[in-house]
Amino acid sequence: MSTPNDWKELLGKAYSISTEDIEKEVEQERKVTEKAKMKLRVAIDKKNRSGKTVTVVTGFDDEESASALAKIIKTKLGTGGSVKDCEIVLQGDLRDKVLSILEKQGYASAKKI
Repeated sequence: MSTPNDWKELLGKAYSISTEDIEKEVEQERKVTEKAKMKLRVAIDKKNRSGKTVTVVTGFDDEESASALAKIIKTKLGTGGSVKDCEIVLQGDLRDKVLSILEKQGYASAKKI
């Protein structure tokens, strides 16, 4: 009985890549470079919030990427928040935790203010 990865079964077969696979790879590379170019800033804010502390992540190019990242952050940290005007607003002082999540997601230029 042969294993599914038996190299002898692959002898004589040709390997090809479809254009869809190439397009997907190009799209992923473009997203990675866009993440690297974004200069995100993570800060806390208490103004106009009745003295409550919130963490604000700014510097997004579009609201779609901000809302996708906000969903990931809120799920991992178990906190509430929202996205408004290309900014992520999270409840509480979570700067260090948010920075570590941003670095894991590929946003290397994120800085704490």
